[in-house]
Amino acid sequence: VRLVERGGGLVQAGGSLRLSCAASGSIFSVFAPKDWGWYSQPPGKERELVASITSTKNTDYADSVKGRFTISRDNSRKMVYLQMNSLKPEDTAVYYCNSLNEPLDWGEGTQVTVSS
Repeated sequence: VRLVERGGGLVQAGGSLRLSCAASGSIFSVFAPKDWGWYSQPPGKERELVASITSTKNTDYADSVKGRFTISRDNSRKMVYLQMNSLKPEDTAVYYCNSLNEPLDWGEGTQVTVSS
């Protein structure tokens, strides 16, 4: 299974982006039972979990993104999404997705840069 993140870019503060994560090569029975998360890795910092979604679609968020980011999933397409609104310069990071239950090899991530 290969994780492919897309949707990053350069955006002004206050703008929005929608990230997508494809679990390429997985099958529904492998993807659907897993809990999934989006992680951010700002420049020079550790990777940290910012949003998660369980197999039953319960969601949780880091305080820093609560109310601005929304995680969702489409099991039929084996996709995980992150809608990012009201972006701030401190959201600048490389964003990755991964399973929370049994982490897979990390993908390349997608760069999000928010200008002030």
